[in-house]
This record gives sequence, C-alpha cells and structure tokens, in this order.
Amino acid sequence: MGYPEEALAPEEQLVLHRHPHWKMLFWPAVTFILITALAGFVAGVVSRRTEDPPRSWLLLAILLIWLAIVLWRSVSALIRWKSTHFIVTDRRVLIRQGVLTHTGIDIPMNRISNVQFRHGLFDRMLGTGTLIIGSASDEPLEYDDIPQVQKVHALLYHQVFDVVQNNGNGGGYYGSEAGYP
Repeated sequence: MGYPEEALAPEEQLVLHRHPHWKMLFWPAVTFILITALAGFVAGVVSRRTEDPPRSWLLLAILLIWLAIVLWRSVSALIRWKSTHFIVTDRRVLIRQGVLTHTGIDIPMNRISNVQFRHGLFDRMLGTGTLIIGSASDEPLEYDDIPQVQKVHALLYHQVFDVVQNNGNGGGYYGSEAGYP
C-alpha cells in the first residue's frame, strides 16, 4: 500500500495523486550542474598547482563544500518535491507536505464552493498552473505548480458537482461514474 492509499478512509477511492510540477526542480538542477562544474574546475587547479600534503586537505575541503551546497540547494528541494502530495479522492481533496514537520489540509467535496485555475504564458507552455479552491474558509486556498491544472480543475469541478447532485437526491454516494483518471 503506497502513501495516498494509507491516508484514505475505508471505501474512499483515489481519483488523482500528483506531486508539484517538475519546474520547481529546475533551479536546484542548475545549481547542481554549476556547483559540480565549479568544484571540478577548482579541484583540477588545486591538483596541478599544489604539493601533496596541502593538496589532500584542499581537495577534501572542496568536496565537503560541494557536498554541503548540493545537500542544501538540490537534495533538499528534491525531498521537498517528493514529499508534497496533491490528492483528490471521491470524497475530499488532500494536500500533504513536509518531511520533518508534516502538514496537511483536507477539504471535503461538499464544502468546496468553487474551483478556479490561473496560469500565465510560461506556465501554459510547461503545462502547469495554480489551482484555487474556494471553500467554507475565509480565504480561497491556492496551490501552485499543479501539473495539468486545467484537467485537474475540470476533474475537481465534476467531482464537486457529482457530490452536490448525489447528496441533493438523498444519496450518500460521493463517487463519480465519469471514470476520470
């Protein structure tokens, strides 16, 4: 049983599970490439221009600095990306994020009043955007970097409409028969 399934209630069906768009990993990847190239260049210069006893210490220092920057800027971003989940079930929307400090928001489908999305030109080219969910809370909740935000918007809208329509008929069914991915 994977992560989203263990967060579900009995008989609750997973409709969608996404991590944020890969664009949030772009700058950490660029950082990794640049810092690796710079460390390699500096290590090459140190290897050619210094004598053996200080050379080993300088190379070790370069390695430790490289490792610290890679962990701080690249690996931490990858872990943040991997530990952020946007989940839609037939009953609710769940957002989970964090490794050491785990936070989550659950929004029942019957409490969602509107669903909007926003994406600019660059986001449209990448197939991502911001999903805005209006609920019983004071402020609408915004979730950035949702992949295929238009499809998620349509799916969520249909899920909300199905809940309202099925609850209005007296049924307790929260599912959708449309077969969305």
